[in-house]
Amino acid sequence: MGIFGRKNTDETATAVATVSPELAALTGAYTIDPAHSTFGFVARHAMVTNVKGKFNDFTGSLHLDGADPSKSTASIDVTMDSIDTGSADRDGHLKSADFFKTDEFPTMTFRSTSTEALGGEDYRITGDLTILGVTKPLSIDLEFNGAAKDPFGNERVGFEGKAEILRSDWGLTWNAALETGGVLVSDKIKLNFDISAIKNA
Repeated sequence: MGIFGRKNTDETATAVATVSPELAALTGAYTIDPAHSTFGFVARHAMVTNVKGKFNDFTGSLHLDGADPSKSTASIDVTMDSIDTGSADRDGHLKSADFFKTDEFPTMTFRSTSTEALGGEDYRITGDLTILGVTKPLSIDLEFNGAAKDPFGNERVGFEGKAEILRSDWGLTWNAALETGGVLVSDKIKLNFDISAIKNA
């Protein structure tokens, strides 16, 4: 069962005209459930290991359109001061002027602009990612994990996503050289998302 629409072809037009009741039933506005969702990242440290982190405070909404899936949208706001890498000292450095400047730029945002079906349950959603006041396009590969009603009567949908960025594209350029060559923090950052969203009443 797919959510996001395929490119505009004759086959797409036929598919939209014969949307299954199961797919059409998912149409509506959803709120991302932060208690069951994760916005995480992985950075290479000292050229030898990976450091994982996440943001603990975020809000987001989805609009899924089962009749015309290409109209589905996503909007996410992340509180940068909620960064959590498991080390208070490192988190403090990441919040500082060397990195995220959270006092000046408290929020990171993503606003979707388009979606594309890749086949099966795999999709790509593209949008504008804003960090440090800099907005650049970001494409996220998503897998739709399905829909279910939880024991409390909430209608849920789930997605897993991943992407890679170069942090320098958003002005995140701080680094330190290593005596053995290379740098302390990788430019390439891997992003990972586990999203559970509840359909609004």
